[in-house]
Amino acid sequence: MSYNVFTHKKARKKPMAEINVVPYIDVMLVLLVIFMVTAPLLNQGVKVDLPQAASAPIDNKDQEPLIVSIKADGSYYIKLGKDEESAKPLTEISEQVSKVVKLRPETPVLVWGDTNVPYGKVVELMSRLTQAGAESVGLVTEPPR
Repeated sequence: MSYNVFTHKKARKKPMAEINVVPYIDVMLVLLVIFMVTAPLLNQGVKVDLPQAASAPIDNKDQEPLIVSIKADGSYYIKLGKDEESAKPLTEISEQVSKVVKLRPETPVLVWGDTNVPYGKVVELMSRLTQAGAESVGLVTEPPR
């Protein structure tokens, strides 16, 4: 029996088609830790339901919204009943909103703020409205010209 060198072929290794996923798992776990640490920091502030666009109409046509206004001088008004032209203190506004929200919890509350009102006044009003029980507080704006 003769041995021919040319007929004997060396077995080739097939290319490996697997992906090493260990580095991807490491990156995913690092991102998970980062998100777990930063998530509680993002929940600060007053919860506000703002419209997606400045000119988006209100979707809730079933419930008439409760409107609270702030004029440029910092006086508060609420559109409730016939007496909507007299200024009221913030404590009285929050009491009235609390009563309305207890009767109709799904009532949206909208804030009409003058352009010249300080930001702190608006935040204080929105904070009081959420403490009074309003689940949905929105800011009313005019569409851009």
